[in-house]
Amino acid sequence: MKKKTVVLGASDNPARYSYLAVNRLAEHGHPVIAIGKRKGVASGIEIMTEHPPMQDIDTVTIYLNAKNQREYYDYILSLHPKRIIFNPGAENEELEKLATQNGIRPMEACTLVLLSTGQY
Repeated sequence: MKKKTVVLGASDNPARYSYLAVNRLAEHGHPVIAIGKRKGVASGIEIMTEHPPMQDIDTVTIYLNAKNQREYYDYILSLHPKRIIFNPGAENEELEKLATQNGIRPMEACTLVLLSTGQY
């Protein structure tokens, strides 16, 4: 099943894990929306700096530290994803609690590992 995914903290730097996540998600056929601090392109997918309203989001996978996530709280919750993946370095107890209160499942996991092991 294909899962529409927002990559928050996307980068056009091939050395970044967020770049690899955009690439691997697309390779696995998942529709990807890349949102970052700067415009660019990651694996042929445009990185947006805006926060457009979206429907049918399955997953938000985060590649920002807890401090840099704050400005996105309302946006993330407005997407009503089924889950939020907090990748290593992105753990955030405050946002995890908000997610749970809003019926969203928080996960401390690595998107790349979940994809490579067939658990995504």
